[in-house]
Amino acid sequence: MRSAARVIYLDWNATTPPHPEVLAAMQAAAEVAWANPASVHGPGRRARAFIEQAREAVARLVGLDARDVTLTSGGTEANNLALSHAFGDEAAGAGAAGAPYAGAGAAGAPPWGRLQGALVVSRIEHPSVTRAAEGLARRGVEVAWVDPEPSGRVAPEALAAALDRAASVAPVRLVSLQAVNHETGVIQPVAEAAAIAHARGARLHVDAVQAVGRLPPEAWAGADLVSVAAHKIRGPKGIGALAVRPGVRLRPVLLGGAQERGLRPGTQDPLAAAGFAAAARRALDAPARYAALAPLRDRLEAALIEAGRAAGDAPLPNGEGMRAPHITNLSWPGWRGDELCAALDLEGVAVSSGSACSAGTAEPSPVLTAMLGPERAASAVRFSIGEETTEADVVEAVRRVARVLARLRSLPAGS
Repeated sequence: MRSAARVIYLDWNATTPPHPEVLAAMQAAAEVAWANPASVHGPGRRARAFIEQAREAVARLVGLDARDVTLTSGGTEANNLALSHAFGDEAAGAGAAGAPYAGAGAAGAPPWGRLQGALVVSRIEHPSVTRAAEGLARRGVEVAWVDPEPSGRVAPEALAAALDRAASVAPVRLVSLQAVNHETGVIQPVAEAAAIAHARGARLHVDAVQAVGRLPPEAWAGADLVSVAAHKIRGPKGIGALAVRPGVRLRPVLLGGAQERGLRPGTQDPLAAAGFAAAARRALDAPARYAALAPLRDRLEAALIEAGRAAGDAPLPNGEGMRAPHITNLSWPGWRGDELCAALDLEGVAVSSGSACSAGTAEPSPVLTAMLGPERAASAVRFSIGEETTEADVVEAVRRVARVLARLRSLPAGS
């Protein structure tokens, strides 16, 4: 039976609790912005204003122009939109950001079918990137996969080699590299990747979902396309954005109406947009708040390692490269990560054993498998703290972890 103890939430990478300012903004919008934002009458225009405010707030947050921000259903759709834009004969005729999508060719054929060109992508990207890349490969795109170093970092030299290897088969149109790994928190060399890609005539897409609002803009400097998700910056779920540099021409993943200039058809939600705008404004100075969390994260990590050592086996840190200040990922010898997470949940400690988007699968984390092998991946647990995590939370969480470890150690073998 679940413990009645207070839940300690240490899974801020999976999602963040919506901030009171966000909830207040959404409540205020609900009173005046219930109309369809595509309608031209007064109520529609009032609703539309919230959509445009979100676009402007995101543009300011990522350092690009509001005219080049496409609102999406979240980071997954933004990543899919980014990867699909560069491939296929239709790409040259697709609507540019800021202009309606004109359809694929004179016959108006949908933008599906056999594709052309090459994509370079690392093995440790979010599933919304790796699976999109696999889908592109099935449709003819040459995909060059880059393995990470054991530290969790994608080496610029490996990216350059993959670009050159792919270029021998087809023109490389896109490189995709996340700014911060969603499982280990390792910061990737985005600026170096941008220089390498641009020198070879390719664009760089950066999945900045785990970086925006947590690291300074230098984390995605040089990117041509930047993906953002509201719920990672204390905003609502179900809304995100893809921001692009001027001149980047997008092609839709979905076909339908003219919303988002035809690039993302479907009725927009003004309430979610109001929350996104409030979250994006808060996120402008959030990196300083996250930087202040590094000592607390380090104390948590050291205490967890000591608790494991006291129980018989010290856990092994995963991701020794430069990390975001709020994440630690540890592999626990002798235990499965998912089982340890379940046991901690019963103790009121919320953590995860991998990407939330991969929850429910029996396979170990592809990220950690690529870095360190399946055994380390299968025993991994991610702890991620946030703005509201306190020293008392960390102390109590470690106490509960120690209790779980002691209980598991006392179980008969094979039970």
